[in-house]
Amino acid sequence: MATSPVSVEAPKRYTLISSGMAVVWAIAVAKLVFHVYFNNRYGYFRDEFDYISCGDHLQWGYVDQPPLIPFLTHISRAVLGDSLRAIRFIPALASSLLVVQAAVVARELGGRRYALVLTALCVALAPQYLSNGGLLSTNILEPNLWLGCAYFVILAIKRNDPRYWIGFGIVAGLGMEEKYTIAVFGLGVVVGLLVTEQRRTFLRPWIWLGGLAAFVIFLPNLLWNLHYDWPFLQLIRAIRAEGRDVILGPLPFFSQQLLVVNPFAAPVWLSGLFALLFWRPLRPYRALGWAYLVSYLVIFLQHGKNYYLAPVYPMLFAAGAVAIDAALGEFPSRRAWFKPVIAAVVVVSGAYLSPIVVPVFSPERFLAYAKTLPFKLPVNEHSHARAALPQWYSDQFGWKEIADETAVAWNRIPQDERSDCGIFAQDYGQAGAIDFFGRREGLPGAMSGDRTYWIWGPRGYSGNCMIVLDDRKEVLEGYWNQVEFIGRSAPNPYALEQQIPVFLCNGKKFDSWANVWPHLKRWR
Repeated sequence: MATSPVSVEAPKRYTLISSGMAVVWAIAVAKLVFHVYFNNRYGYFRDEFDYISCGDHLQWGYVDQPPLIPFLTHISRAVLGDSLRAIRFIPALASSLLVVQAAVVARELGGRRYALVLTALCVALAPQYLSNGGLLSTNILEPNLWLGCAYFVILAIKRNDPRYWIGFGIVAGLGMEEKYTIAVFGLGVVVGLLVTEQRRTFLRPWIWLGGLAAFVIFLPNLLWNLHYDWPFLQLIRAIRAEGRDVILGPLPFFSQQLLVVNPFAAPVWLSGLFALLFWRPLRPYRALGWAYLVSYLVIFLQHGKNYYLAPVYPMLFAAGAVAIDAALGEFPSRRAWFKPVIAAVVVVSGAYLSPIVVPVFSPERFLAYAKTLPFKLPVNEHSHARAALPQWYSDQFGWKEIADETAVAWNRIPQDERSDCGIFAQDYGQAGAIDFFGRREGLPGAMSGDRTYWIWGPRGYSGNCMIVLDDRKEVLEGYWNQVEFIGRSAPNPYALEQQIPVFLCNGKKFDSWANVWPHLKRWR
C-alpha cells in the first residue's frame, strides 16, 4: 500500500495575513527596492557585456551559455533601455520573487507563519541571492528554476497526482535553456526517487512524459551544440587544461558552501537537509534530500565553483524552517524567545555580510570593511587574486576606458578607409565593452577569437586595416607592415584589466583575414 504523505499540521484555511504571506511579500518588495536602489553604484560587469552582445545576435545557443538569458536581455533592453538599473531589473525581480517561491514551498511542506517568514529572511539575505539580484548573469534564474522543480516534486508526492511531473519537466527544460547545471539537480532527483519508496513513480507514464517535455524544450539548443561541434564542452575542456579555476578540497568547498548562503543561517538549511533525510513528517520527500547529496557530490568531484550548488539551498531553507518551527513549538511558552532570536541572527548577519556582494559602500570603504571580516573572500580563478577588489566588483571597472582608447585609434583612420577597418579584442569583455560603449562613438562591432565572437566570424573584413587590443607589437609586426602603438587605456585602481594597449595596424602580410580567422580561436 502506498504511504500517504505526512506533513506538519498547518491551518486548513490560509489568508494572506494569517499564513504569513503578507510579511513574505513585504520582504520580497523590500528586497526589490534595495536592489533597484544600489544596482547602479559601480559599473557594468564583464559578463553583462557578453549577454548584451549575445542578445544582439539572437540564436539557439552560444559557446558559454544557452539562449534564455541573452533572449531576456534583448527583451529587457527593448522595453527598459540600457541603464544599469534597466539591465539589472530582471535579476532584481527574479531574486525578489525567489523569496516568495521559497515561502510557498515551506507552506506546501506544512509550514506555518513563522516557518514561512524565516524561510523568506534566509533567502532574502543569503549573499549569493543578493549577488544574483545585483548582476545580470546565468545565475539569476537558476534558484527559481531549481526550486520550481522541487516544488513540482513536492506537489506530485503530496497530492498523489503524477501529472505534476509534466510541470517538473517543463521547468527543467527551461532550466536547460538557462544554465546546464540544472541537469545535475535533475540527476539528483532521479537518484533520490530510485533509492526511496517513490521509485514507483517510474512505473507510471507521467514522469516519462515530463522527461520528454524537458527534452523537447531543450532540443533547439542541443541541435545548435551538435551543429557547432559541442562548443560548450570544448570550452570546459580548454578551461580545465589551462588550470584557470581554483580547485577546492573537501573542507574549503564545504566552508564556502556555508559562506555563499550565510554561515549564520547554516543551522537552518542543515536542519532542512536532515529533516528531508530523517524526519518522519518529511519522509515522503526524502528524494529531495538525496538530490542535494548527489548534486553536492557531482559538483565537488567536477571541481565546480563554490556558487554552482547555490540554487539548491532555498529548498533546504524551506524544509529547515518547517522543522525548526515544529521543534520549537514543542517547547514551553517561556522559550518562545528562541524564534525571534533565530530570525534576528539571520537578519543581522545578513545585513553585516551584504556589502560583500552588494555595492552599498564606495570602493575605498569596501576595502576598509573587508579588513574587518573574520575570513578571506573566496577567489574562484587564479587571475582574480591580483585585483584590489574581489572579482565580482573589480570586473565592473575599466571598461569605458578601454572603449575610449579604442575610439582614439578609430579617429586616426581616414573616413574613406573606415569601412574596411575592424576592431579585434582578445576577450569577450573587451569586445563587449567596445560593442556597448563604442557605438556612441561610431565604432563598428568588435571581433574576437573568444567564445561566441569567434563563431560570429571575421565580418567580411580584408584585414588590411585593423585595430588590435591587448597584444604585443612584435607579434603584430608578423602580420602587418605598419604597427602603430596608440596608447593604453586610462588606469583605474579598481579594475581587473589594467591599461590595455591599443595598436593600429595597416598593410597586411597575409592573404586574407578570413584565412587567419580559424587560427584566432581562443576559448578558455
